[in-house]
Amino acid sequence: MRDILLNIYFNKNRRKNRVIIYGAGSAGAQLEAALRYSQKYKVCLFFDDNKNLHNRFLNGKRITSSIEISKYKNQIDTVLLAIPSLSIKRRFEILKFLQKYGVGILQIPSLEDVASGAENIDSLKPIDIEELLGRNVTEIGNFKEDYNLNQEVVCVTGAGGSIGGELSRQIFLKNPAKLVLIENSEVNLYQIIKELENLSNMEIELIPILGSACDKELVEEIFAKHKISVVFHAAAYKHVPLVEINPIQGLENNIFSTNILCEASLKNNCKKFILISTDKAVRPTNIMGVSKRLSEIIVQCFAELSFSKEYKNKTCFSMVRFGNVLGSSGSVVPLFKEQLNKGGPITLTHPDVIRYFMTIKESVHLVLQASVLAEGGEVFLLDMGEPVRIFDLAFQMIKLSGLTLKDSKNENGDIEIKITGLRPGEKLYEELLVDGNSLKTSNPQIFKAREKYIPLNTFLPNIEILSKLIQERNTKKIYVFLKKLMPEFNLRN
Repeated sequence: MRDILLNIYFNKNRRKNRVIIYGAGSAGAQLEAALRYSQKYKVCLFFDDNKNLHNRFLNGKRITSSIEISKYKNQIDTVLLAIPSLSIKRRFEILKFLQKYGVGILQIPSLEDVASGAENIDSLKPIDIEELLGRNVTEIGNFKEDYNLNQEVVCVTGAGGSIGGELSRQIFLKNPAKLVLIENSEVNLYQIIKELENLSNMEIELIPILGSACDKELVEEIFAKHKISVVFHAAAYKHVPLVEINPIQGLENNIFSTNILCEASLKNNCKKFILISTDKAVRPTNIMGVSKRLSEIIVQCFAELSFSKEYKNKTCFSMVRFGNVLGSSGSVVPLFKEQLNKGGPITLTHPDVIRYFMTIKESVHLVLQASVLAEGGEVFLLDMGEPVRIFDLAFQMIKLSGLTLKDSKNENGDIEIKITGLRPGEKLYEELLVDGNSLKTSNPQIFKAREKYIPLNTFLPNIEILSKLIQERNTKKIYVFLKKLMPEFNLRN
């Protein structure tokens, strides 16, 4: 009896999470009924977009417009999204609107899960941060540039990775004659092949190649045997701290795979070669960025070579450069999610770090669009939207999880953000252009530039020197050589 009375006392005095339900339809009504006797939530009112419902009452709670949120932002903790029928466009608009007011956002499960009994209506879930950082899908659009890959033999390197995997999916749906997937991870290659086999009923020949794009003999055999016509080179070591610790492996993998693939593309009269690059290649401060910039220059040199009189069948060599991809391996969002699930703290290297973000699907969609526009030698830059302060990203993820920030102003908060200091080679912000100005293309989300580079006759002999230094495994000499080759680069280690 004593325990029952104590439980009643503590539940009575425990502060409930004050919430507004967004959506005064049947789902909202069911949610309010389910939460009515909750010890965790207190429903204050409803928001709804239907003006005819405003100032009416549902289950005794007032219905009003979401524009009144400014009146309540200091009186509520969380908004519960309860409109299962929302269009993607309207859902995106609502989430971006609520985000401005710093309130937590939770959502009800899908109607399918509720109907099947897998979830209860009050099994509230956090909003994925990707939904707030990504661009509205209607803005991506389908522009007139649509690369017809029908009857093309397409090769994707790094086909089991984050970008390479999505390239494989989207290319597969364009019905190529053959899709050759090069991947050095057995597990990743198996997974992407099984996924593609279940993706469509189309009879597309899939060629899984378990091997490295640095294996020159293997690459030459693949290109000759399968008559590759289009190449998307996504294979690379990209994790900055790991490559900084393993500089020789990073340089060898990223640079020489590009050189080998470019040689094979030119030799076998491929139509197009597209390098997937990164904003870290611009004035890099780390080995990963340097390796990608050198890879870009290799592509520019082969574009120059392809334009020469020696080659009648021109291969179009181009590259696409963009920033961080949401949900990719090693990216910050999965790390923060993992830390949140463990109860924190969220670790951040510097409070002022700024990054650009784009969803995987969006970035690959635009890569394919850019490949249509490619003429050779140019670098394409994807519109990454507004830059994001990573501290704000971490704070927003805490709020989206229905939790509070623990700091000097709120010592009883749930999750702390811990500053650990910049890692070797890490920048506060990234850039997309080496020099000059970018030009518009017919696609408003894609820009292009023709940047300066080391001429072919000067650069390729230096690649041979770098290769010998890598074989010697003399890291100090490699750093000195890289600084001499590209004095504008500020390598930190």
